[in-house]
Amino acid sequence: MELPAYQNVSWPLSLRDNRLLRYVTFFYLYVMQGIPAGFTLYALANYFSAEGLTSAAVGQFVAVVGLPWAFQFIWGPIIDKFQGSPMGRRRPWVLAAQSMAFVASLGILFVDDPVRQVGLLSAAFFVHSVFASVQDASVDALAISVIPETERGRINAFMRGGFLSGISMGAALLSYMLRERGFFAAALTQSALLLLLTGVTFFIKEKPGDSLLPGRTMPGRPDIHTEPRAHTLRWLFTELFRGLLTRRSLLLFIPVLLYYTAQSIFNRAYSYHLIQRLGWADTDVSVLQGTAGTLLILTIVLTGGVLADRFGAGRLLLWVMGFNVTCFLVFNGLNAFWDEPAVGRTGLVLWTMMDPIFSVACMPLLMGLCRSHVEGSQFTAYMALVNLCDIAGAYLSGQAQMHLSAPTLGFLCGGLVLLAMVVAGRGLSVYSTASVGSQ
Repeated sequence: MELPAYQNVSWPLSLRDNRLLRYVTFFYLYVMQGIPAGFTLYALANYFSAEGLTSAAVGQFVAVVGLPWAFQFIWGPIIDKFQGSPMGRRRPWVLAAQSMAFVASLGILFVDDPVRQVGLLSAAFFVHSVFASVQDASVDALAISVIPETERGRINAFMRGGFLSGISMGAALLSYMLRERGFFAAALTQSALLLLLTGVTFFIKEKPGDSLLPGRTMPGRPDIHTEPRAHTLRWLFTELFRGLLTRRSLLLFIPVLLYYTAQSIFNRAYSYHLIQRLGWADTDVSVLQGTAGTLLILTIVLTGGVLADRFGAGRLLLWVMGFNVTCFLVFNGLNAFWDEPAVGRTGLVLWTMMDPIFSVACMPLLMGLCRSHVEGSQFTAYMALVNLCDIAGAYLSGQAQMHLSAPTLGFLCGGLVLLAMVVAGRGLSVYSTASVGSQ
């Protein structure tokens, strides 16, 4: 039987048909998300610490900028509901969100003095984060739609590697520009990078038969705008919360939340301790967070993706948690030596490495927990709650540092991860690795 004309169309940049393109695309899409994160969470946060802002003020800035990511779960069902377009199911959302995030980033250029106008800067980044969170939700939905299950571990490693690379650019490059060229030059560079990568996205399709431009349907392709919607928003949200609140989901996702909260609390406390207590320059901290050990971390992350596909993400999850608890106890036990440059730098590399390595293990696990028909929404909800933990951790860290030292917080965070490890171990013993899609 002869295929319709739109199914015979050839397009080299098709995610469905090009395995290498899937790896490259999801790598650079997460680079886009990492650049503003590196700029705000590292370059600007460290800059504010060096300029004398209190730990509470720095934590509040990070929390306000990250707040839209905590409500990211709202976008998932909407993206799942409205996905009929000649341009593909998810691509229009990705392009629209990227374009609006770029436009919003231009608003940051109106800030003259980030220290004196920290409130205005927070508001400008808040608006940018709204559209960036939509982009993240649409990219996650796209990933679940086009990534075969056998590639999830490795491509998740590329996604986290891309995010790490973006953070490196945002932290190291923009921190240097912030000090040497001024805030306007740093903010303009961020906007230029976002515009460049948005232009690349325009030429990538989900399937060869998709239209490159809006409003144009391929010859012989049915008008998918007129297709009936199978599910209402109410049904989508109902199924979403059912998926989130299953016993299997709670036993495996609560430990993930505890882990990310602990990481956020200590990462902020350690950076602030180096700058305010030990006298490190904020640019040194930002550059080290952005560049030191990046190639090593990328290698470990990509290797972790292969291990997750081969041995199961659940097993890797417990290994990483055990390693993390050990690092918390040993490194904070050596706090008297933190003023030694070699020890301080090792700590920055070590804690920068913890997030991406853990993500390689937990992301395929979370994808496997997602229910059919709402998989994009459920995965986005998981990511929104992870982001909420990062925001809460930053805020709690700022408040806690007014009363507790960084090493004390480190020991407490180690205990929190140990608790998470015990709960995760129980969850994985009740539900086999295969049942949560980690094989």
